[in-house]
Amino acid sequence: MSFHMAISTFQRMEIKFMLSMEQYEALLEEIHKYMEPDRFCIGGKEYGIYNIYYDTPDDYLIRESIEKPYYKEKIRLRSYFSPAAPDDRVFLEIKKKVGGVVTKRRVTMTLAEADAYLQHRKKPVDMSKYLQKQIFSELDVFLSHYPVVPKQYISYQREAFFGKEDKDFRLTLDRQITERRYDLSLSQPSYGAQIIAPNQRLMEVKITGAMPLWLSKKLAELKIYKISFSKYGKAYQRYIRTQLYETRAQSKKKGSMIHV
Repeated sequence: MSFHMAISTFQRMEIKFMLSMEQYEALLEEIHKYMEPDRFCIGGKEYGIYNIYYDTPDDYLIRESIEKPYYKEKIRLRSYFSPAAPDDRVFLEIKKKVGGVVTKRRVTMTLAEADAYLQHRKKPVDMSKYLQKQIFSELDVFLSHYPVVPKQYISYQREAFFGKEDKDFRLTLDRQITERRYDLSLSQPSYGAQIIAPNQRLMEVKITGAMPLWLSKKLAELKIYKISFSKYGKAYQRYIRTQLYETRAQSKKKGSMIHV
């Protein structure tokens, strides 16, 4: 596989939908006809994804992202274990969105190596893979441009599928989307506030071409419509609302003390 091909496999459109439990159950029947569970879904079960999002001290990256610019980028550290041990494998990812097309690059290392790189730019000893070197160069540029620190924890349980006919066609269903802005380490367990209701599922359709006809028909039949949704964006907006509420409460308290 050429370097160009290896990179291009990460380019795709990501379309999001919010499903009720009734819509989810009805759609799942159809999904099983045309798709296979992801290899990580052992025995057809869901799996956990645990992320730390990095941002500038003034939250520049997420503030920009919420404005829905033509070009946006973010950086996160991902694990499939929780809590993760220092020698567990993690993935440092740069995700870019240009005019609706998503490109994802990621490098693999241990949690201890990731901490050393993010804090001190110390790269892992094994840098033999050409692609890894290329992505680290990109990460170096990103990190020299943005002085990032850990800002947001987000985890969720995921069911993932790929097309029986088209292996590049992926579909994921997420529940129990959990967020917090403290204890920002993958070595901590998963806990925090819930972003969506227990009876909701966030579905993402990841395609490199057109959406399959069977899925388009079923979405129309079940009245499932496309939405704009960012897990990090929702978590940040919750944080801002809380900050505003607390500021107002303090102002009212001060005002009432003045009038006494």
